[in-house]
Amino acid sequence: MRHVAALAGVGVKTVSRVMNEEPGVSEATREKVLLASRQLNYELDVTAGSLRRTSRRTQTIGLLLPSVSNPFSAEIHRAMEDALSAKGVAVFAASLDDDPDRERSIVRAFLGRRVDGMVLTPIAANQAHVIPEHSRDMPVVFIDREPNGIEADAVVTDNAAGGAKAAAHLVSSGHRKIAYLGDRTDIQTARERRRGFLEALSGLGIATETVPVRENLHDVEAARLAALEILTSADPPTALFSSQNLVTFGCMRALRDLGLSAKIALVGFDDFTLSDMTDPGITVIAQDPGRIGALAAERLLARIDGDAQPPRTYVVETTLIVRGSGEIPPSW
Repeated sequence: MRHVAALAGVGVKTVSRVMNEEPGVSEATREKVLLASRQLNYELDVTAGSLRRTSRRTQTIGLLLPSVSNPFSAEIHRAMEDALSAKGVAVFAASLDDDPDRERSIVRAFLGRRVDGMVLTPIAANQAHVIPEHSRDMPVVFIDREPNGIEADAVVTDNAAGGAKAAAHLVSSGHRKIAYLGDRTDIQTARERRRGFLEALSGLGIATETVPVRENLHDVEAARLAALEILTSADPPTALFSSQNLVTFGCMRALRDLGLSAKIALVGFDDFTLSDMTDPGITVIAQDPGRIGALAAERLLARIDGDAQPPRTYVVETTLIVRGSGEIPPSW
């Protein structure tokens, strides 16, 4: 706040009034203060008063996920709460909606509340533009995707290996005409799953240029329409690989709409609740969100407590869970 006051040529009290939206400040002075705060990436520290009277820790951490409503994100959230509540640490969670602007604003909001650390799924192309330089000493652990522009611990799934497992499983069931339906291509995990899947098919002797690929499917309806288009084409596939659970839901609906649930094989990436209750059950490449959340919490607590070892990336393996849909043999 003193730095803002000096840059704007006003007193600290004036800066406080502006940032707290109190009356008694002229519009011209208010504009000068706001301009200075933007230039310095200053955010109001809403806990500063209490911190002067207590320890520097707030016993809170920020958890920033693509969407807290997504089952995968929800399981990470729960695993972190289970691990951190035992240490008396509260978890504040927020959804980023894969929006870089939202990522920046929520990061700054958490910084303003002086969380002790953050666990963040990176969205923007470069996290150096997301976390202000004056806050780079805050402990941060990245999950699901590796960061760019910042060196920090990351906990990720081996997405390429998971995609390869799906390819190998479908080929072992006799399939040669397999379609790929994927998430947005600007998302690191989606690109890795596609890469692993296509490289494995190529290694198994299937020409990848013949593989129908539909991407940028970020919700159930978009995936359903893409699957319908592929399945009703002149040369439909005998199997589908869906690279994200919402895409899997769309594929399931398309197969149901066409009466093909028992005739077209389906392997999805990400497990989900009641996946064994359909007929057939859905074969999946399961991530381990519980392990990811627990490991991220462990690494964040270590960093908060002063662990200074070089940052590293922790890779969590996937598991093939066979339930029936991925074992349907080709019908043609």
